[in-house]
Amino acid sequence: MTETVTNWAGNITYTAKELQRPHSLDALRSLVAGSARVRVLGSGHSFNEIAEPGGDGVLLSLDALPPQVEVDSTARTVRVGGGVRYAELARRVHGHGLALPNMASLPHISVAGSVATGTHGSGVANGPLASAVREVELVVADGSTVTIGRGDPRFGGAVTSLGALGVVTALTLDLEPSFDVEQHVFTELPLDGLDHETVAATAYSVSLFTDWRAPGFRQVWLKRRTDQPLPGFPWATPATEKMHPVPGMSAVHCTEQFGVPGPWHERLPHFRAEFTPSSGAELQSEYLMPRPHALDALRALDAIRTTVAPVLQICEVRTIAADEQWLSPAYGRDSVAVHFTWVEDTAAVLPVVRRVEEALDAFQARPHWGKVFTVPAAVLRERYPRLGDFRALAGELDPAGKFTNAFVRDALGADFIKPLS
Repeated sequence: MTETVTNWAGNITYTAKELQRPHSLDALRSLVAGSARVRVLGSGHSFNEIAEPGGDGVLLSLDALPPQVEVDSTARTVRVGGGVRYAELARRVHGHGLALPNMASLPHISVAGSVATGTHGSGVANGPLASAVREVELVVADGSTVTIGRGDPRFGGAVTSLGALGVVTALTLDLEPSFDVEQHVFTELPLDGLDHETVAATAYSVSLFTDWRAPGFRQVWLKRRTDQPLPGFPWATPATEKMHPVPGMSAVHCTEQFGVPGPWHERLPHFRAEFTPSSGAELQSEYLMPRPHALDALRALDAIRTTVAPVLQICEVRTIAADEQWLSPAYGRDSVAVHFTWVEDTAAVLPVVRRVEEALDAFQARPHWGKVFTVPAAVLRERYPRLGDFRALAGELDPAGKFTNAFVRDALGADFIKPLS
């Protein structure tokens, strides 16, 4: 490549032979058809090599394509281009008096990349971000366009697809009427005696934060829709100052707190859209488990907190409703997610990641596809009951494996891919 390209955190430097930024759909189709290997960069917010096409491949950025955001107020849908990020999408949707049902904690990530990796927000009734998708448009290996919508038997594999089916050029998402949200922050929630199910259901979205330096949670963030009842929260103390999830960091870039109501897109994320991080001095891991195991999983982590804490910036616990995307970490089960923001030291972090995975192994933990994990591929495959269906779909749409890479082949197995001619 003529330029050095890294991911957001800077822990991955891509080795593709070239980086391409097509300016039109026709140019993209031609590029795909004429390339042997293609992977899409997205917003670069993955912490592993999921986007790496390898030295013989093309790294494709969609940020030069027209940023399509087409709202249909009557149907309550939006068609959004493959390079658009959530912050931009949310502003446009809100301008039509409509809303997405949920958002991730960081609004600067791309829509297509987020749903492809199973990214989520929080809430016992809120599915992953892919749950809002009703149709996906792909440029497949021969440069043609394939559209797969709900009702198509392939739809369960088409959205959370790890980029292994083609280049997502557009998604159509379901919307709902706009709503306001209040954010309330509490401090010092004990782990001892915690009723996780009750706590997680107290608001539309709930996040628990701990640094595992002591038992329990340093902060609890409740995001309440103003059209829903105001919850009581007797288990912790209301915060007296604006908080950042990471202890010691300024809260200036965090979304508004102290119960000040505001539009959904200015409260559901943890961080303000106008604050655009250029890089992150951190690594991240995340694991999703069946929600009934939440308390046992938290106790298992508490038992190793002296191992975890020295390389941890913050750990966040959230809930996600089950979805039907075959490769979604929340597939078929209401889930609890435990997210780790580590220090920027791969050598120190990886042994701790392995220790966390050992502690969570009994709970059938599925790692987030875009984070740092070391779960063996054979174990990972056992945790996805529809993996065979996805492999068949990938073999149908991309028989030569143009959109696969070492990461995908390891995760899915390579025997469904025909050799390149």
